[in-house]
Amino acid sequence: RVGSLPCYRPPWSRLTAIDASSGEVAWETVLGISEALPPEKQLVGSTGSAGPIVTASSLVFVGATSDRRFRAFDGQTGRQLWEVTLESNVNANPMTYLGRDGKQYVAAVAGDTLVAFKLP
Repeated sequence: RVGSLPCYRPPWSRLTAIDASSGEVAWETVLGISEALPPEKQLVGSTGSAGPIVTASSLVFVGATSDRRFRAFDGQTGRQLWEVTLESNVNANPMTYLGRDGKQYVAAVAGDTLVAFKLP
């Protein structure tokens, strides 16, 4: 038994970048995993709600999956750069702000917790 999975062929979620000048797909990547599947078959996408945020340096942050992951992607290539597993799903758009220390932060709400990460 693998739980409650969609009844159509994966991927079940994608992160897609569109070139605003041409309207063409710039890149697309599977977004999320299903831990109910064997490890070698988990990269099938994981549905959720909310959208990504893109920084001025072209980092894409998204947590809109049901696998409790918050991820960063290269906005030019779609390559995943980083991920962290949280206690709850992120079901709201991430936000960014300038901290008192002059550094940029990216934050997201996961369940009833606000998590923040300082950018390098």
